Amino acid sequence: MGAPRGVLLVNLGTPSAPTPEAVRRYLAEFLSDPRVVKLPRFVWLPILHGIVLRTRPAQSAEKYAAIWTPEGSPLAVHTRRQAELLQSNFPGLRVQYAMRYGEPKIAAALQKLPAEGLTVVPLYPQYSESTTESVADVLPPGTRIIRGFHDHAAYIAALAAGVRRHWEEKGRGAMLLMSFHGLPQRGAERYERQCHATGMLLAAALGLNETQWKVTFQSRYGYARWLQPYTEPALIELARQGIARVDVACPGFVCDCLETLEEIGIAARRRFLGAGGREFYLIPCLNESAAWIGALELIARGTV
Repeated sequence: MGAPRGVLLVNLGTPSAPTPEAVRRYLAEFLSDPRVVKLPRFVWLPILHGIVLRTRPAQSAEKYAAIWTPEGSPLAVHTRRQAELLQSNFPGLRVQYAMRYGEPKIAAALQKLPAEGLTVVPLYPQYSESTTESVADVLPPGTRIIRGFHDHAAYIAALAAGVRRHWEEKGRGAMLLMSFHGLPQRGAERYERQCHATGMLLAAALGLNETQWKVTFQSRYGYARWLQPYTEPALIELARQGIARVDVACPGFVCDCLETLEEIGIAARRRFLGAGGREFYLIPCLNESAAWIGALELIARGTV
């Protein structure tokens, strides 16, 4: 396989505005994907349209409003900037970005890129059917796609550089908690293994021993058993054990977004401090760090 001529970065997606109407449109597309909710359609769609889309948009819109920026959704802003920097730093590549749900659409972005020599990079370090394969579902047959990079040396190095930079600026706590997006436990064995592998590699890069870091899973929804331990209960337990300060990194997210800024930076912080913790620090995601932009180029080229 030769070097790519074009690169398409694909992120999950975001509402176009922090309003119930925009969130409802986004959730309707996202939660209608059979890769995301694997219940039979005749069971799930009445629940989605009869209950979920009538109650959840207003609640989610309030959360989006809490983290919205003058430029728009943080996830959209960071994804666009990453594409722009990748294009600027490596002019031999033609780079576009798209969202699996919402705008800009993958089909529209593909029209701006060469059909030959195209590489699609879903911005999900750890592979799962509900994310990675959902992108593959809507690509032309034969398109080269990067199905994860959880152990890529440049990705791990970029994560470690971000944690070290945070420690240099804010000091260092006794515990580094690594919170990954959760999934229903059934069928998530590969994803779970990769999350733990990323955690071990990051801990090794930082020189941490086994008492100084912990992997947890966030964003549980519904009543099924999800990957454990869950992030918020783990934070509460740490506070009750007398851990005064915790630093939280989210290695599974390459862009800060609702799940990092609101779910961790606001809600989880409140739970930790409410349980007796004293200091809570959310470490920024990779976002536009130079190390990450360089890693993206290596990942797209298939270079170790």
